[in-house]
Amino acid sequence: MEPQGTIVFTTVGLPHYGFDVFSVPVSPDLDDPAAQLTERRHTDGTSVNFNAQFVDEGDSIAFVSERTGSARLFRSSSRDPAPVPLPAFSDSLFHDRPTVRNGRVFFVSAHERPAEPFRSWCAVYSARLDSGETARLTPPGFADMSPAVSCSGELVAVASYGSAPWKGDFHELATEVVVFRASDPSRRSVICSGGGWPAWAGESTLFFHRKANDGWWSIFRSDLTAELDNAGGPDAARRITPAGLHAFTPAAAHDGKRIAVATRRKGSSYRQIEIFDLESDKFLPVTERINPSLHHYNPFFSPDSGHLGYHRFRGEFAPGDSIVPHLQPVRSPVSGLRMQRLHGTFPSFSPGGRFITMNGDFLTSPGLMVIRSDGFKRWTLLKEPSAFYTAWSPTENGVIFTSIGPIFDSAKATVQIARVTFDPADLDGSRDEEVKTEMKVLTRADAGNNAFAACSPDGRYLVFRSGRSGHKNLYIVDAVEGETSGGGVRRLTEGEWIDTMPVWSPDGELIAFSSNRHDPSNPDVFGIYLVRPDGTGLRRVHVAGPPGSAEVGRERLNHVCFSPDSRWLVFAANLGAVTAEPVSLPNHFQPYGDLYACRLDGTGLTRLTYNCYENGTPTWHSGGDVPSLGSLSLGPHVGEKLRGQFDEPLWITFDV
Repeated sequence: MEPQGTIVFTTVGLPHYGFDVFSVPVSPDLDDPAAQLTERRHTDGTSVNFNAQFVDEGDSIAFVSERTGSARLFRSSSRDPAPVPLPAFSDSLFHDRPTVRNGRVFFVSAHERPAEPFRSWCAVYSARLDSGETARLTPPGFADMSPAVSCSGELVAVASYGSAPWKGDFHELATEVVVFRASDPSRRSVICSGGGWPAWAGESTLFFHRKANDGWWSIFRSDLTAELDNAGGPDAARRITPAGLHAFTPAAAHDGKRIAVATRRKGSSYRQIEIFDLESDKFLPVTERINPSLHHYNPFFSPDSGHLGYHRFRGEFAPGDSIVPHLQPVRSPVSGLRMQRLHGTFPSFSPGGRFITMNGDFLTSPGLMVIRSDGFKRWTLLKEPSAFYTAWSPTENGVIFTSIGPIFDSAKATVQIARVTFDPADLDGSRDEEVKTEMKVLTRADAGNNAFAACSPDGRYLVFRSGRSGHKNLYIVDAVEGETSGGGVRRLTEGEWIDTMPVWSPDGELIAFSSNRHDPSNPDVFGIYLVRPDGTGLRRVHVAGPPGSAEVGRERLNHVCFSPDSRWLVFAANLGAVTAEPVSLPNHFQPYGDLYACRLDGTGLTRLTYNCYENGTPTWHSGGDVPSLGSLSLGPHVGEKLRGQFDEPLWITFDV
């Protein structure tokens, strides 16, 4: 039987993006620093819209949009502003980088599962615009991203991970630049062993980005022969942009004399689009003259280079979606399973499923909140942002457990489990949004870092992670008295490793948790373990491969949660590698983090999310009492103001 119910989860950053596609004319005025530049918006402000290419000279674009609950391909123009779906795969939850040439659309999809874990699902395809007939251009067993198509439509360049398993990299992705003919995709030429985001100038010149030996992300150039070999010899590439700034995601003008790049400069907190003149070796600022305090991403030229496009936050007061809803529907690959994205972190359903408790962003938003499970009302229980993780008592509508303190600090840092009590009658539409609460601390102040409390189904006990011994292991405590009222704690696990994020099965039989006990010296690998509440029957759930295999040793599985019938687990995992070049995106700590489900014995592994974001912190309810959501965009008219506040990748530094 397939998994059933409703899963609510978090995606890092995405609700804030509000991306739309814009362009500016490339005219003589662009060379005049004093000239006023006028942006044109090509997308309608619904959901997030990004990674576009011009279909014609400045009017029609092909782009990616999340408006249907997953990344799909669309085309829009000023003559017909309503987006029209482009041919793609109806069963794919991820599409990227569409380019229209000669009656075909070229794009990335991630719907075909590779034969082994730790391989990217991404491959490049083409589809006829008239019939929708599709063809896979990436060979079986290979992973390709970031396709670029030459003006003639005959040549395709990709950032390819080849046929090798994913190495775990994502800061500087170990892709090679590969070229092939669209008519004969099986004959591939490796142009450069390191590089990404290729861009064509004519039919024989490629630009791409990679990190140079001096630490600066820079643009490089390779010239090709008629046989698609490197004209300068194997792996020949010439650096184009200088040290002293980061340059990414190039686009080339049709005559090959200019390239457009996204840059990060010292002293600026924002990614901007600039034009680099290849003859004078000078940069021409573009977007900084229009929007100096916004990030701009992934430039693209029109066919005759008369227009330069990019995507950015649409602006707080721009037409379109301006509200971030508390909940958004997400397309699910399983017919009986609903997926909803939460604008918050660490959600937990109330016993009847009518409400969801959650944390904020740990910096500025309230620390503990409750929303209705239809997303149309929110209350604040604790204003302090230091609250972390939530667990609603399964037996008490007015009791929520959370942690208070610097959760990410050392094992000895003072973080305490708290029992938060309130009157459930206050959760109605007529009361103020701030609810009166009482808080009882359940752990001792000298007991180290205590977090991730989960309640037994009878409401009597909590299992939690504590660093009181100097190592983070699991303990059980009375859910009412705690250890501060004379009650003691019982140690559930013990060892010089990390046991964390426990959760109690709804039937009370098992506790699931994440641990690196199989490789304690490695803080980057975590498997899922099951244990009975009395400490017996400890076993690992092998998801990626059989016990002892290299694959199972690479698992990074976190945020585990039981299904309502206690037969399935959902968790965040690194099993599908990365889906897009992370340098082309806003910050994600783990851009390989997608949600998966499996049975308790590790069988039935099912991928639930397919994207280039970081997904996690799921909660699972039977769904019978959880209402369906009507909006697939950034608003019903209940939520927070869309402000476009998100970070650049934090690993892009100027310390080089």
